[in-house]
Formats: sequence, C-alpha cells, structure tokens
Amino acid sequence: MQLSAEPIIYGLIFIAVLVLVEGIYLTAFGRSISLNSRVNRRLDLLEKGTGREKVLEQLRKEMTQHMKSQKIPLYSLLAEKAQKANIAFSPGQIILLMVVLSGMAFVGLTLGTGASAPIRTAVAIAMGVGGIYVWIDKKAKTRMALIEEQLPEAVELMVRSLRVGHPFSSSIGIVAKEIPDPLGTEMGMISDEAAYGRDMGESLKAMAERIDMQDLRFLAVAVSIQSQAGGNLAEILDGLAKVIRSRFKLFRRVKAITAEAKWSGKFLSGFPIVALIGINIAEPHYYDKVRDTAYFVPACLVVGAFLVANIFVMRALVNIKV
Repeated sequence: MQLSAEPIIYGLIFIAVLVLVEGIYLTAFGRSISLNSRVNRRLDLLEKGTGREKVLEQLRKEMTQHMKSQKIPLYSLLAEKAQKANIAFSPGQIILLMVVLSGMAFVGLTLGTGASAPIRTAVAIAMGVGGIYVWIDKKAKTRMALIEEQLPEAVELMVRSLRVGHPFSSSIGIVAKEIPDPLGTEMGMISDEAAYGRDMGESLKAMAERIDMQDLRFLAVAVSIQSQAGGNLAEILDGLAKVIRSRFKLFRRVKAITAEAKWSGKFLSGFPIVALIGINIAEPHYYDKVRDTAYFVPACLVVGAFLVANIFVMRALVNIKV
C-alpha cells in the first residue's frame, strides 16, 4: 500500500496562502494594524506625525470602503465581513491579492503535484479566493468578539470620567487613549468627528450600524435621548454598562452550553468526507467495483445532500436568540 502525499501538499499550500496574506497585510500597514497591538492604530498614526484630519480621513475611508463596493462581482460575498473586520486593503487590492495568491498556489501545485492543468487551475483559484475569505472571516469574528468584550469596560471608563466632572466628549477621548484596538480607534474617530462639529449621538449611531452590534445601538440611543431630554448621563451609562456586561456573560454561557452540539454537528458533517479521503489514500481502488453501477452517482448525491442538510439543521438547533 502506497500513500499519496498530494492531499498533504494541498493542505500545506492552503496554509501557506493564509500565512502569506497575513504577512502581506502586516507588512503593508505595520504592526499597529494587528489587534494584538497595545497602542491602537489611530494613536500610532498620530505619533508618526500624521495630522489629525488626515488620520480621520484615512480611517473613515478604510471603514466605509467595503460596503460601497458591494456591486463588484464576487466581492459582494466578502463586503459585509470585510466591513466588520475593518480590512485596510481596498476592494481592488483584495481582488488583486486573490489573483496573486491564486497564481502562487498554481505554481506550488505545479511543482508539488502531478494533477492536470484544469484541476490545478480550479484548485488554485479556490485556494486564492477561499484563503482570502477564510482570512477575512476570521478577522471579522475576532474583531467583533473583542469589541463585545471591550465595550463594558469602555462604558464604565466613561462613567468614571463623567463622575469626576469631565464632559462626555472628553470621556470619549479618554476611552480612545486608554482602550486598545479595535474599540480604541473607533472611539477615537468619534472623538475626532465631534471635534470637527459632528453630533456625538449621530457618530455613535453610525458606528453601531457599521459594526452591526446591538449593545452599541443601546449606547447610541442612551446618549441621544440624554442629549435631548437631559438627565444624569453617568447613571444612565452605569446602568447600561451593567446590562451590557450581563448580556455578555449570558452570551458566553449560551456559547458554552451549545459548544458540544456545534462540534458534534461539525464532526458529523466532516467525518464522512475525511473518511472518504482516507479510504482513497489508503486503498485507491476501493470503489472500483461499484463505481460504474447505476446507483453510485445518485447514492453519492443523496449522501452529499444529507451532509449539507445536517449542517443547516445543527445550526438551527444551536442558534439560540438571547
């Protein structure tokens, strides 16, 4: 029995594509673009001598460019996730990166495998486009999770700032300096927009809609109502911080409860495919006796349909609305 190394080569090339796109991203925009940086990106750009107005213009362009490009074919599938991930690459650069990565994957497949040219081309395009999609999806999930985690702390910092006598605009500025990315840069943009005359409630509402997060909508509504009707903003935000933190704890608890079911669904959907690949690697002629029968292709289609249905059913079972 001779095991084929080609599936391993395919996997290594796909991993190389993901590592390469992350490396290009960090090289193009610097270490501050990473969410692990202690100093948020806005402050890093300001420290480099870039004017406040130019920094605001650059950050606003990065944060709104993806939703404006939804009409571009193929890219519309990535626009919403790229918006939430706040990818600094422009849509054109992302599409160009897909082409470059597909070309590099094709070269790797040509050197490492003996597949025919059409198969190498199809797999290379799938790796280039799929690699970018996986990378952006991971960035979006990581960024949204960090914002959810940072928001209660940021609101509590606003409350402490208001209680010692700072105006709300100053408390936003303090949050922009003390909170790391991603929320630090978002709040910094709101502080800069307020300095140039934009209403704080409008800026918060625009940020909430752009990020599409319910807790940020609560914050925007609370600030807007207080600015119109008056009242103790510190007490309002203190209650809001407690609500947001309680919701966050509840989300985490639901996530922990449903984790087993989610992994069971992934295992049940992925194991047949992994088993099929393993059988073909260990015994390439295992299906030769039944491959030419009339029932082979329909049976494969039925199994594939059940696997796809299993994914949607398991998602529906664990999709608990809180």
